[in-house]
Amino acid sequence: MKLEVGAVTVSVVDEHSEIRRLAAQVAEEVYAPMAEELDVTRTPISLEERRRLGELGFLGITHPERFGGAGAPLSQALAVIEEFAKVCRPAAFQIFESNTGPAQVINHLGTEEQRERLLPDIITGDRTMAVAISEPDAGSAATDARTTARPVGDGYVVNGAKRWISNGGEADHYLVYARLSDAPGAKGIGALVVDKTMPGVSFGVPERLMGFRGIPSADVIFDDVLVPKENVVVPAGEFSSLFGAFSIERMGNATMSLAIGQAALDKTLAYVQQREQFGKHLVEFQSIQMMVADMVLQVEAARLLVERAANSGKDGIPDPLQVSLAKCTANEMAKKVTDLAIQVHGGNGYTEEYGLERLHRDSHGWAIAGGTPSMQRIRIVSEVLGRRFDQRR
Repeated sequence: MKLEVGAVTVSVVDEHSEIRRLAAQVAEEVYAPMAEELDVTRTPISLEERRRLGELGFLGITHPERFGGAGAPLSQALAVIEEFAKVCRPAAFQIFESNTGPAQVINHLGTEEQRERLLPDIITGDRTMAVAISEPDAGSAATDARTTARPVGDGYVVNGAKRWISNGGEADHYLVYARLSDAPGAKGIGALVVDKTMPGVSFGVPERLMGFRGIPSADVIFDDVLVPKENVVVPAGEFSSLFGAFSIERMGNATMSLAIGQAALDKTLAYVQQREQFGKHLVEFQSIQMMVADMVLQVEAARLLVERAANSGKDGIPDPLQVSLAKCTANEMAKKVTDLAIQVHGGNGYTEEYGLERLHRDSHGWAIAGGTPSMQRIRIVSEVLGRRFDQRR
């Protein structure tokens, strides 16, 4: 953007637009070419490529400068996540985990010692951190978690198992939600960091998921794992603060869905102006126009809600109502828009060549992760009315 000040033209750099442009360029030139292979082989990006993301500054956008980050607002990280997720979700996931995932819990709720010890290596890409919440019998009902962390001497002994852990077996650190006391329900739950190399940590067989194929997923099993007390991030009784910080991760999730919908829309807009049937381009048919219009409406509605949520709240924590509105809308939009894109593309949409089936598969994964649309609807009503609803009665 340029401003005329008297006879002098002043160039004003829009940092948000600039980082989005850079992210789009790197994603398209470096990571898009490897996206299909990562999906087919079910492998994550390499350590070398993750470090490249760190060198480019993409893994520390929202983290404090004193740890090697940029100290930028959440909206900038979301812009980068979106551009990468349009073409290569496995690469976007690394940016998501670092800027909106469990590392943000360390940034907001951890001690200064924990920040100094953990964040620098995450920002460079040398190490990664995953969040471990769900269990075999505790999915949406997170407070039914049975994994325990019993105080013993100068530490805690962790026992239990976590399921559906994205980056399970790949991540170096795990932010584990566990029962740190015998208090019932949420009152007994806190969180501590467990390292992959600690004796007693093991992993289940990698999941063969419908989507998320370049993002490892596996059970994480804890068998008498001794964890130093310095690794406790949130003590028992502060579960609400944990899920307050989890709103940041849900913003990353909503942005992944937004990117999937936008990518499907972009492919469709190009296709309907090139593909001909009955002697004219598809876009000339009113039925196609209706479908494309619905796609645009849904993508733009989700975008506005995501942007509003990103700029809500205080102290870097987005407003939970705005987050649930954004996540629910974006998750469902991505599923619907990718489905419409496949329909518009016809037989071509059903092939792997056009990449729409991969977008559709991944859209379902993001709608399940981080709290399903059904759970977001419950949260929306709870926030609007200022009430809590016990789903067990």
